[in-house]
Amino acid sequence: QVQLVESGGGEVHTGGSLRLSCKVSGTTFSINTMGWYRQASGNQRELVAVINNVGSTHYANSVKGRFAISRDNAENTVYLQMNSLKPEDTAVYYCHDETLRMFDYWGQGTQVIVSS
Repeated sequence: QVQLVESGGGEVHTGGSLRLSCKVSGTTFSINTMGWYRQASGNQRELVAVINNVGSTHYANSVKGRFAISRDNAENTVYLQMNSLKPEDTAVYYCHDETLRMFDYWGQGTQVIVSS
């Protein structure tokens, strides 16, 4: 069974930082491309960052320079370090297995609230 469990969300003030984690099981994690997405209330889910098996990363323009995606293959975990948070970063953040995208596996999400 594929499972993705996000954690690390919370409420912070503008300019604060959070580190999100996503623990993955049931996949060939070490060779799979992983992504972080977010969905603000009333909005579509959008790609935030993606990391492939060798650590190459891509970021949405809105978070470039502020967020960093990383992975620990030994722990089957993908991280999202979020710095200089802005109110517009407020959303539920989800991790996603991009390699298994056709199966549409998502975690439960973790809420991030950035207050002004």
